[in-house]
Amino acid sequence: AALDCVLDQRRGRLVQDFRLRTPDGHFMWFALKARPVVGSDGEVSRVVGTLTDVTDIKNAEERMLHDSVHDNLTGLPNRKLFMDRLGAVANFTKAMPNLRPTLMVIDLDRFKQVNDSVGIAVGDSILLTLARRLTRILKPQDTLARLAGDQFGLILVSEQDPARITAFAETIRKTIRAPIAFNDREIFLTASIGLALSDPQMQLSEEIIKDAELAMYHSKRIGGDRIDVYKPAMRARKTDRLTLESELRRAIERQEITILYQPIVRLEDRSIAGFEALARWDHPKLGRMSPSEFISIAEEIGLIVDLGMFVLDQTARQLSVWQRAMRSREPIFASVNVSSRQLLRHDLIHDIRTVLSRSSVARGTLKLELTESLVMENPEHAAQMLTRIRELGTGLSLDDFGTGHSSLAYLQRFPFDTIKIDQSFVRTTSRG
Repeated sequence: AALDCVLDQRRGRLVQDFRLRTPDGHFMWFALKARPVVGSDGEVSRVVGTLTDVTDIKNAEERMLHDSVHDNLTGLPNRKLFMDRLGAVANFTKAMPNLRPTLMVIDLDRFKQVNDSVGIAVGDSILLTLARRLTRILKPQDTLARLAGDQFGLILVSEQDPARITAFAETIRKTIRAPIAFNDREIFLTASIGLALSDPQMQLSEEIIKDAELAMYHSKRIGGDRIDVYKPAMRARKTDRLTLESELRRAIERQEITILYQPIVRLEDRSIAGFEALARWDHPKLGRMSPSEFISIAEEIGLIVDLGMFVLDQTARQLSVWQRAMRSREPIFASVNVSSRQLLRHDLIHDIRTVLSRSSVARGTLKLELTESLVMENPEHAAQMLTRIRELGTGLSLDDFGTGHSSLAYLQRFPFDTIKIDQSFVRTTSRG
C-alpha cells in the first residue's frame, strides 16, 4: 500500500518496518527507507533505498517491554501488570455479573531466615521453584504475579464456588509446604494466605488487594501456615507501612521494645547455661509483634543500628544483674543477634566498648551472634571486624552453620567460640 501511494503520487518517501518469515518458521524484522526515481516520461521507474536487518533491535525492544511488566527472576507479571489484569477482569465483570473473581495474597513465612541460612542465590532458586509449582496448578484465565520479594498475588477467575475456592487455596498451601530439595537437604516452607472475595456491589480496585493483604497479615500474626478470608473487622487492626515506620522510630523512647530471653540448656545436667535475647515490639494497637514483622522495616529505614544497640545494651545490663546474683563457677552468657548493617559499621567497635563499660559482665559471656551467610558475604572484612570484637572481650557465636557454602577449613579463619549447627543435620529423618 505504501509503495502504491508513491507510484500514484510520483513523489514521497518510503519509511517502513516490516517482518518476513524465514523457511524455518521464525521472523526477521527489516527497516526500509527509500525514494522513488522518476523517468523522462514522468512515471516512477524504480525505487532506490536501503533495507536494514533490525531483528536484534526489535527483539531488544520486545524484551524491554516484557521486562517492564514482568518480574526478572520468575518471569511472572509484576505488580504493575497485575493491576492492569485486575482492571481487565473488572471490565469483564460489568458484562458478566455472575463472574466473581477472588483475590489472594500469598506471603512466605520466615523467608528472610531462609535467605540468611542458604544465601541469596539459593533463595532466588527457591522462589523460582515455587513460582513454577504454583503456575502449574493454575488455569489459563487465572493470573499469578510476584508483588514483592517473597509475596505473590493471584487473581482467581476459574473457580466461583466458595467451597472450591477454599479448596484451591488449600492446594496452594500444600504445594508450598512440599519440601524443596537442595543438595542433600530438604527445605520446608510455609505461607500465610489471605483471601478477598469480590462483592458484586463493590468495584474491583486496589482496595481488594489491601483487603487480601489484611487477611494475610492476620494469618501471619496468628502463626502463619494458614488461610484466612478477609472480614471487615480486620480493618480495625489496619496500620499502614508509613504509620508503622513512624511509630517504630518512637518505639524505643516510648519503651515499647521488650526483650525476651530464651534459655539455652546444658544437656548433661539440664542446667541453664545462658540465654538468647529476642526483641519484641509491644505495639499500643496491634499488640506484641515478632521480629519478622518489624526488623525488615527497621533495616530499610536505617533504624536497625539504634535498635541493635538498644538490645545489646539492655541485654548486657540484665546479664550483669544475673551474674552478680548467681555467682556460679561458670557464669551464664547471653547472645544477641547482629545484622549486616551493624557489622559493616566501623562504629560497632566503639558501640561494643561503650556497652561493656556500662555493664560489668564476665569476659566472653556477652556473645554476638551472626549467621553464616552474613559472614560469608565479605569474609575479609568480617574476619578483621570479628578479631577486633573478640579482643574487646566479647564472645562470638556462628548461627546456622552448614546451611551455606563454608567449610570447617574456612571456618578456622574466624575467631568464633560457639557454632550453632542447623537442626537439619541432627533431626532424625525417614531416609535413614
